[in-house]
Amino acid sequence: MVENKLKAIALDVDGTITDETRKVCLNAIKAIYEAEDKGIPVIIVTGNIMCSTRTISILFGTSGGLVAENGGVIESRGKRQILGDITECQRAYEFLKSKFNIKKVEDSDQRISEVAIERSIPEEVVKETLKDYDVEVYDTKFAIHITDPAVDKGSSLEIIARDLGIRPDEILAMGDSENDIEFLRVAGMKVAVANADKELKAIADYVTREAYGNGVAEAIDRFIL
Repeated sequence: MVENKLKAIALDVDGTITDETRKVCLNAIKAIYEAEDKGIPVIIVTGNIMCSTRTISILFGTSGGLVAENGGVIESRGKRQILGDITECQRAYEFLKSKFNIKKVEDSDQRISEVAIERSIPEEVVKETLKDYDVEVYDTKFAIHITDPAVDKGSSLEIIARDLGIRPDEILAMGDSENDIEFLRVAGMKVAVANADKELKAIADYVTREAYGNGVAEAIDRFIL
C-alpha cells in the first residue's frame, strides 16, 4: 500500500479514540481535525448506537460517514440504512437471559440491529450458550454484542467507501478489539493501537507505539499528515 494514496480514515471509538474509561484523547481529536482540514474524510466505525455515533461525528468534525452497531446501521450522504436484522439477536438474548442473570447495556432500547449486554459473564460462555442461534458474538471490552452474522464493520465500510467514491484499499483503518478485525481486513492500511487484542495486531500493517487515542494521533501523523 502506498501511503500517499490513502484517501480516508476509518476509526473505531471505544478503546481506540478513547481509553479504557471511555475518556476521549485530545491528541486524537486534534489529529482528526488536521486530517479533515487536509481533505481526508474520517469515517466513524463503532459498536455504539447511531445517535451517539452521530454526536461523536459532529463533535469531532468528521465528514466520511457513520457505521454504528458494529455494521448493523450506517449513515452516508444523509441517508440511514439498517443492514442488520435484530430478530434472531433478540431470540438469542431471551434464551441467554433464561440461563444467566444478565442485563442489556444502557440505551439498549435504541439499538435496532443488535443486542448488547453487560460483561457479567465471559464471552466464551455466551458463544457456547448461543451456538445453536444464527448470531455472531463479540466482546468489545466495553460490552458483549450479539449481532447479525450477515453484516459486520467491514461489509458496512465497503458501502461507505462506495458512497465516498473511493476503494476500501484507499482507507487507513484503526481499531483495538476483535469486532474491528473485519473492517481492518478490507482496508488498505491496517493499524492496531498498542492496547489492541493480539488477534488484531496479527493482521495489522502497523502497531502503534502509543496506546488508545495517542496511538491514533501517532498513526494519522505518520501516514496522513
